[in-house]
Amino acid sequence: MPETSIFDQTSFEVIAPDSSRQIVRVTESPFVIGRGGGNHLQLSDRAISRQCGALVLEDDSYLLQDRGQRTGIFVNGEKIDHRILKNGDVVTFGEGSTYKLIFRSTKADTSIESLLTRIGSISTEKSSPSGLSKLNLLLEASMLLHSNLPLEAVLNTMLDHAVAITHADRGLLLEPNPDGSLHVRLARNRETKSLAPQSLSPSQTTLRLALQQQSGVITEDLAQADLELQAAQSIVAQRLRAIVAIPLYAMVRADSAESLLQPTRGNFLGLVYLDSQRPAAFSKIDRQILDVIAIEAASILDNARLVELERQRARLEQELSIARDIQQALLPHGFKDVPYLGVSGVNFPCLEVGGDYYDVFSMGEDRTAFLLADVSGKGLGAALLTTMLQGALSGLTNESNPGHVFNHLNRFLCEHEDVSRYATLFFGIIDRHGRIEYINAGHPSPLLLRRGEISEPFKEGTFPVGLIPGTEYTTARLELQPEDTLFLYSDGVTEAWNKDKKMFGVSRLCDVLAGHRDAPLASLQKRVIDEVKTFAGGVSQADDITVLLIRYLGEPKTAGEFDETYAINPES
Repeated sequence: MPETSIFDQTSFEVIAPDSSRQIVRVTESPFVIGRGGGNHLQLSDRAISRQCGALVLEDDSYLLQDRGQRTGIFVNGEKIDHRILKNGDVVTFGEGSTYKLIFRSTKADTSIESLLTRIGSISTEKSSPSGLSKLNLLLEASMLLHSNLPLEAVLNTMLDHAVAITHADRGLLLEPNPDGSLHVRLARNRETKSLAPQSLSPSQTTLRLALQQQSGVITEDLAQADLELQAAQSIVAQRLRAIVAIPLYAMVRADSAESLLQPTRGNFLGLVYLDSQRPAAFSKIDRQILDVIAIEAASILDNARLVELERQRARLEQELSIARDIQQALLPHGFKDVPYLGVSGVNFPCLEVGGDYYDVFSMGEDRTAFLLADVSGKGLGAALLTTMLQGALSGLTNESNPGHVFNHLNRFLCEHEDVSRYATLFFGIIDRHGRIEYINAGHPSPLLLRRGEISEPFKEGTFPVGLIPGTEYTTARLELQPEDTLFLYSDGVTEAWNKDKKMFGVSRLCDVLAGHRDAPLASLQKRVIDEVKTFAGGVSQADDITVLLIRYLGEPKTAGEFDETYAINPES
């Protein structure tokens, strides 16, 4: 029999700030916990240090160590430096963190003493040859369920043991469909051979009763059963005399500390169903053994479900990582030299992928387009729309009319109302003389830094793209002076929250810029981002943060001449 590693039975149930849950298995020692890459368990929360703690295996127990969490690590509400964890312990990371970890350690104990304890007092029948034979089957089934064999092999053998214990003709394992109906996952007969699921007709009346009662229906002789069962069409047609139907439920623990050790019934996992054309005359020990096998089967099914959820989570995480890489690659990097402009920009999505983007591209020798967009919502849906907008707008040429392009985009999105998303967007074209032609589609006005003054001159505009059918977009104009700087931003900057539920705001942004208005663009950009992070004080970023800075350097003295003092800022 393959040995079961302690790692196979140890995991953290991770409860995220949005209340979503995932199971992360402990696979090695030390098992490092922290923010960012390089950790076995990565928690995306700025209140959590990069390496905040570690789980270390010592003498068959797990020791949780604080390895530098600035707000402290707490177990069941008590701050610790190190602590041996027990099954069900709740780990938190101070007031600034909204993550919660529940330690799960269910290392199998398949000793005879443990198994006898689990099935309770078994009466004097345990000493009979029949009772000992059935206990042996129970021991084999319990050890098998905790083995490393493939899931299907384990469940097939579990059904074989259940059939043998009850002397049934056949055994079925049924699982729920998304619509609540049941389908046969496995079916076995007395000769331990698989049966074709489509050829089986389990008693729907018995299944319904078991689900209604949320407990097992065990009928030793249908001739003496309730009239409802005796009259059931499938029972009569198949001449059944004995039926067992035991619903399987996951066992979970409540979230609150007071009820942490009180197990409660969780998700419905399926049913074990057995029937026979002969009266089975189930004894007390049969019922107890069936209950134990049902609990074990529920445990293995629930573990398999959690493993599959973890696989799906890992697959989704990988796909999101690829999408993030693609989205970041589409942002401009290493802006091309433009003699009359300095440019710097940065984007920080709050999730793996975001709904913000910015772009800067040439529209000919003397004209440069720039834009910043913010799509409603977050995640993959928003990211898909940003990619579509970027592709459409990056195709603008000198001959294109920006107003006509925006009208087309708005009409396209409004006609596809199932998309249910819109975008605020500021788009501008600046030429070598500092003249700007722009469209403000519902976006916060860029700030203009000019000779020590800060203003919001671009408030003239209209509705976001994709929000109001029939909206007409037209361009407006403004002229820049040499050394003027435009600061474009998404509302993730001004709507950043701190612990006191206050927003960063436009006035605070203006104060930051006013004190550093003549700084190099990359330094000015970094200053703003740092101030937003400091203001948030560890509160998780709730929206994408994007900024784009454009500085008009003045018309070059000759074509192609370019003052190196204002070289294009490299990506920060």
